[in-house]
Amino acid sequence: MTKAVCSGSFDPVTLGHVDIFARASRMFDELTICVFRNIHKRGMFTIAERVAFLEEATRDLPNVHVDAFSGLLTSYMVQQGASVIVRGVRSVKDLEYEQNEAYMNRHLQPGIDTIFLLTRPEFSYVSSSGIRELIQFGGSIHGLVPDCVERAVAAGIEKE
Repeated sequence: MTKAVCSGSFDPVTLGHVDIFARASRMFDELTICVFRNIHKRGMFTIAERVAFLEEATRDLPNVHVDAFSGLLTSYMVQQGASVIVRGVRSVKDLEYEQNEAYMNRHLQPGIDTIFLLTRPEFSYVSSSGIRELIQFGGSIHGLVPDCVERAVAAGIEKE
């Protein structure tokens, strides 16, 4: 049984992420989407909100489950008995960054491999940071994020 982990901050999850999850779920027996706290980013949504968004957005993928963790990805992988990291890449710039991360993870835990899935062209411009900026300036996020995120943002804006 091959277990894989797709980790990230997912603040918020986008349809590009969901596409990567769906494609990866067909490649592995079990896929864990793990929300990691990024110490370099200030979150728009809480970890609990992100986990809830991811659970709703992937509820139709039976071999996918969602978790949260704080620490080294390689430590989490060992705890879960997972051997593959799945990373989505939108551009050469993403690949360069992710390649260095993969080398570091391999250094820390030689039994762990990283695979890269290219983002579909229709999602290549979509990023969580771009979505956060749209939200802050009142732009439309329709068609860029799962419905659960869009509903949560609309409810939050109505509260203000």
